[in-house]
Amino acid sequence: MIFSSSSSSLRMLSELSDWFWQERLWFPEGLGWADLEDRDGRVYAKARDLWVALPLSLVFLLIRQIFERTVATPLASLLGVKETVRLKVPHNPTLESFYCNVTKSPTQSSVASLCKQTGYSARQVQRWFRRRRNQDRPSLLKKFREASWRFMFYLLAFIIGLASLIDKPWLYDLKAMWEGFPVLTILPSQYWYYMIELAFYGSLLFSVAFDVKRKDFKEQIVHHVATILLISFSWCVNYIRAGTLIMLVHDSSDYFLESAKMFNYAGWRHACNYIFIVFAAVFIVTRLIIFPFGIIYCTWVYPVTIYKPFFGYYFFNGLLMILQCLHIFWAVLIIRIAFRFLSKHEKVDDDRSDKDETDESEEEEEAEDQNYVKKNGPVQNGHAVYNNNHSKTE
Repeated sequence: MIFSSSSSSLRMLSELSDWFWQERLWFPEGLGWADLEDRDGRVYAKARDLWVALPLSLVFLLIRQIFERTVATPLASLLGVKETVRLKVPHNPTLESFYCNVTKSPTQSSVASLCKQTGYSARQVQRWFRRRRNQDRPSLLKKFREASWRFMFYLLAFIIGLASLIDKPWLYDLKAMWEGFPVLTILPSQYWYYMIELAFYGSLLFSVAFDVKRKDFKEQIVHHVATILLISFSWCVNYIRAGTLIMLVHDSSDYFLESAKMFNYAGWRHACNYIFIVFAAVFIVTRLIIFPFGIIYCTWVYPVTIYKPFFGYYFFNGLLMILQCLHIFWAVLIIRIAFRFLSKHEKVDDDRSDKDETDESEEEEEAEDQNYVKKNGPVQNGHAVYNNNHSKTE
């Protein structure tokens, strides 16, 4: 019975796979998988090649750990990255249970209820939750390590991509990417460029639960998934030339952003601000001009002059449009930050940063303490000081 059920499931999967990979979905009329069989010393991309990215993703995770400990940490010390000293809260089972199971930011009514349960004053409960939230926030060193890892990868990926494309005609004439499509042989440089990029974004998905979360966390997940699908799909159906150009455009600005973050965490405000302006300029040129009016034009408009549209054509361009929507979303944030700096000379702060990234400082606590003192009298270690008549001192 079990054997029969397994055979039925395998048969269904096989039928689903055959339907999904049918030639009329992924190729122009008159072409198919047989045209991509290796022959006469010519090698073509194959779907099974993508399995290489899985172990490579694990290798990237290992390299990242080694890099962060042996390179990023000493570099952070050299640049003067200062750790925030966080005060640990006293253990309180009632408050800890509420923090973990209900909310990290209790309302006034919840604070009043917790005061009755714990015997704490409202001020003590609020301070406990503030310090408890700070304990869970990522440290500057953690954020610096992440930024430096991504900076190293994006810079190296851009150099590798540029080196693999510098002598290719489709880098200078985008229409050349379709010459002979889809019967295009794969070059070793293109193979490794693809596998490295795919493995890196795979490693980002694996590590997303441990990395610093920002306001655009969901958009980042969508971006990573769309990128992995785009890379995988373009490989399977031999959109290799378009894929390498897309990856190069994306890598061209990202290392500027990560370096700006590194200087920001190190407290080098001027360096951070000016590098961010350079990043904003490169981002706008590559993501809002070259990508939509150059690459998408040559994948959406030009191909239909060569062959009739097919499902793969719409699928590929649909993924590109998802990326472009994300580009516009991020561009709005970037332009807003850059405008603030250029017009008002304010410091550059990442609008994508979430509250969970930033410590609620002791200065805020001190200011609130002063307000509390004015209303209720002095405090000592979070407790109001009482006189012998059991009334608050003036």
